[in-house]
Amino acid sequence: MQPLAGIRVLDLSRLLPGPFCTQLLRDLGAEVIKVEDPNGGDYVRYTPPLLDDGNSVFFHTLNRGKKSVSLDLKSDADRERFLKLAATADVVVEGFRPGVLDKLGVGPARLLEHNPRLVVCSISGYGQRGALAKRAGHDVNYLARAGALSLMREPTVLPVQVADLAGGALPAAFSICAALVGRARTGTGALLDVSMTHQAHGLLALTMSRAAVPDEAPLGGGRDLLIGAVPCYGVYPTKDGHLSVGGIEPKFWMGLCAALQLPELSDRGLDTGAAGDEVRAALAAKLATRTTAEWVELLGPLDVCVEPLRAPEEVLADPSFPRVDVVIGGAVVPLPVPASAFGAAPVAERGPLLGEHNETVLGAL
Repeated sequence: MQPLAGIRVLDLSRLLPGPFCTQLLRDLGAEVIKVEDPNGGDYVRYTPPLLDDGNSVFFHTLNRGKKSVSLDLKSDADRERFLKLAATADVVVEGFRPGVLDKLGVGPARLLEHNPRLVVCSISGYGQRGALAKRAGHDVNYLARAGALSLMREPTVLPVQVADLAGGALPAAFSICAALVGRARTGTGALLDVSMTHQAHGLLALTMSRAAVPDEAPLGGGRDLLIGAVPCYGVYPTKDGHLSVGGIEPKFWMGLCAALQLPELSDRGLDTGAAGDEVRAALAAKLATRTTAEWVELLGPLDVCVEPLRAPEEVLADPSFPRVDVVIGGAVVPLPVPASAFGAAPVAERGPLLGEHNETVLGAL
């Protein structure tokens, strides 16, 4: 099923948040046209490692099955071409700093005036208004300012771009789909303002709620329930790797303690402070006595919320996880993809060459 079939999306964004958002829309059936600067296009095109076609594997990951037109929006002629193209579109996604498109004469408000049915989604670090609106930043900056990194015992760079994806791409895709539903009722489009920092802050609702409880310990520093405060929820080394333990509910923790022959710990999974460190040390010492595979064989059949840490390559080779094989030149590139709730098959096409569809898309105008 392709619920967005017939929807045309113009993607002015670069790098990660906007292209990931529009890739989700493409996998749901939308036609996505990347509008790129003819002088190089999306910066991700040239981020190593490069494939035989000269484009980055990252670019193909984020732009499967999209079209590309090259337009210089500083040119009067190309600006008019873009406005004509916008008149045929349903959605425009952009990720410039606030005010950039206005200076080019194609700002969100003008686009909506030009095409009242258009849904214009702006993804930015700090939103379209406010003292920080035009401030530069990237994922680590947004997470730091949103209060997320300070919650860790030892703040560090995360392996997944949480603000870019969970704070930018996903809320943008969700809001676009909601706006299209609203347009079906009212006939009018919408201006959407997605701030990656504010959205990332919103993800902290569970943790931040503790601040309302009198005499609670200060937030941050690894003192929260799910980021290191209790021994029943964490990551432990084995003889040759690591295991994740998620025994928050007593039945899971007690089942694990029974399987590990540690009955003295069965009621101490939620211990904190020095007492929690004592439990954590005892559990770590036990798990370090066997390999990850040995523990998986013993604990896998049990209902104890324990899973091995796997390398990305291992997961990519696991047929139970969704992936798509994209043929680029003579190479087959396997890519992980988000699973569609509609069961729609991901687009198994390469990303477009810069300006590849100028004739077919712009010529049709």
